[in-house]
Amino acid sequence: MVFIVARYKLLQSVLAAMLVWTSFCLAQDNTGTPLPLPLEEVRMFTEAFERIRASYVEEVDDKTLLENAIRGMLSGLDPHSAYVVENEFDALQETTTGEFGGLGIEVGREDGYIKVISPIDDTPADRAGIKAGDLIVQINDTPTRQIMPEEAANLMRGEPGTSVTVTISREGRELFDITITREVIAINSVRSRMLEPGYAYFRISQFRANTAQDLEDEYTNLSIENPDLKGLVLDLRNNPGGLLQASVGVVDAFISDGRIVSTKGRLEGNDMEFMATEQTIAGDIPLVVLINNGSASASEIVAGALQDHSRAIIMGTRSFGKGSVQSIMPLAEERAIKLTTSLYFTPNGRSIQAQGIDPDITVENAFVTKLASNVTQINESNLPNRLDNANADQQSENNIAGGLISAEEVLVTDYPLNEALNVLKGINAFSSKESKIQTESVAQIKPE
Repeated sequence: MVFIVARYKLLQSVLAAMLVWTSFCLAQDNTGTPLPLPLEEVRMFTEAFERIRASYVEEVDDKTLLENAIRGMLSGLDPHSAYVVENEFDALQETTTGEFGGLGIEVGREDGYIKVISPIDDTPADRAGIKAGDLIVQINDTPTRQIMPEEAANLMRGEPGTSVTVTISREGRELFDITITREVIAINSVRSRMLEPGYAYFRISQFRANTAQDLEDEYTNLSIENPDLKGLVLDLRNNPGGLLQASVGVVDAFISDGRIVSTKGRLEGNDMEFMATEQTIAGDIPLVVLINNGSASASEIVAGALQDHSRAIIMGTRSFGKGSVQSIMPLAEERAIKLTTSLYFTPNGRSIQAQGIDPDITVENAFVTKLASNVTQINESNLPNRLDNANADQQSENNIAGGLISAEEVLVTDYPLNEALNVLKGINAFSSKESKIQTESVAQIKPE
């Protein structure tokens, strides 16, 4: 007993001395002055360390205990700070390069559970019906209560062709399981197409190193084939974010001057400001940006900047509200700290943290049914002995069958996108009318 007590006191003294020396060497405030270490808390830590080490039901090596301590320190700060080790470190690097094996889900943490921020477009998770806001309560046989998002992501990764079962909690439904087959997730972050003549659609699924260049390439290709573009839709729904620099590049494609975003932290080096350059790709073409509660981080930087510059109309629902910046601090042996080091602010100084971006026009996600015309309803053109319109060549034939619609026309599956297109059409209709009035006013002015 005397030996154990003496051994404990010796270990406590050694650990305390090590921690004091480490803190003296490494812990500094933003002026570079070493921070004092709270000795009472150090003693408490060493006492807890030794009691766990000596009394836990199974023997645990010191390395595991100390790494768990680091992991606990970080997870207690916020949902996004984490201790990253070995394969988690490799996975973190893969997510910025665009190819990895898994399901294609961006996850965070809420109330101790794993929350889906958003599924990535055209991935196994997306095709299986995983939705933004779902809570993953179990992965295979492992409950997710109190595990970190990085651990959950690691459980969902694996060899392509293997399957994983996730248990989902979704509002309004009982718990249910979805079995999903893993695939190599190779993400093309930008897609585009024409909605109809004059109106182009751009979808950014995630912000990666080459996203801004990909957007410029997609726009260039579309504008060559469709030189008279009258409106653009930028879809950031269910975009979980990505690289800060990529979001800056996307905003810079639409504005020619002013601040895009700024970051502020405790350390002087974390205060940064990103400004627009003169070169743009879209000029003054009317722009609508679509967001929802799955739009996070870099997506919110883009939406907030374009909103503050009055360059775009933001439509949809309030965004996720992740307004923090994480820095990766590599340690030895493929280990790193992912630490929240600053908050970002929109050009007008708004913080998005836990607040999100409120759209200019709220449009809930919905299915819209197009009703067929009432075949018994008549109008002036149906009446006998009617007076014909003077513009005979513009008359349309009376065709009751025209009131009937096909099954394919009944459902508009993307209501927010349809509304965005309508807004762009309205802007162009109003601009054309205003331009016509101004032209007629100038024509009426007689030269002296």
